[in-house]
Amino acid sequence: MPELPEVETTKVSLEPLLEQCVQDVTVYQSSLRWPIPQDVQALKGQKLISLQRRSKYIVAEFEQHSMLWHLGMSGSFRICRADEPLRKHDHFVLRFEDCELRYHDPRRFGCILWLDQYAQDKLLAPLGPEPLTEAFDRHYLAAKLKNKNVGIKVAIMNNHVVVGVGNIYATESLFNLGIHPAEPAKNLTQQQIEKLVLEIKRILKQAIELGGSTLRDYSNAMGENGYFQQTLLAYGRSGEMCVNCETTLENIKLGQRASVFCPTCQPLQPKGKSS
Repeated sequence: MPELPEVETTKVSLEPLLEQCVQDVTVYQSSLRWPIPQDVQALKGQKLISLQRRSKYIVAEFEQHSMLWHLGMSGSFRICRADEPLRKHDHFVLRFEDCELRYHDPRRFGCILWLDQYAQDKLLAPLGPEPLTEAFDRHYLAAKLKNKNVGIKVAIMNNHVVVGVGNIYATESLFNLGIHPAEPAKNLTQQQIEKLVLEIKRILKQAIELGGSTLRDYSNAMGENGYFQQTLLAYGRSGEMCVNCETTLENIKLGQRASVFCPTCQPLQPKGKSS
């Protein structure tokens, strides 16, 4: 699934479309996670005036309407010439003055929605702070973790706690700090929490600089792959040797997600104790 760095990279790659006017709208498959609105033709004649990211959503503001786009599990946007052949699973196309924007989604779990009051209240309002803002600091995270018995990895992947810390970046952050992913969140010390906030910010910034992670078929709207996966030390490396101590990396399931860790570098603390 595209995570925050991939969505941020996608958003930036869409910026050449700013100030361009929509000439036509074509929906080839409306059944995504939620149906594409039937009145999406209202975008015709409107300029795209801004692009913002909120969590893993892209907010596309046109002159009279705003849309909420989400890549889901396998979605991607691509800017291409209008005469390029459509690919299977190209479901939504905006034709601009000199190009087309095509939304491609084999699993159809993304969304193309109006940003109306319902979407604002149900999808955006419940979200936690952005991890790269000042609102996400050690004081905030300490308060959120204070009474949480769930594993720390589950806690920081909860979008109500902080948005956009997906499996890849949570795994790498905890590995780099020597924190077991199943360590009860409430057991972390103030020092560990402070370091975790800084490491999450560092990892996400690095991933954005490297264009995100291309593990399967992710690419930005210009067709460019990400390179953060070349720096991965733990994620996806179960059964391989730890780069620090040469212990075999192990894999457990937390919150229905694979969690790779080093049993030596990331020991789980005995019950009733904190590190």
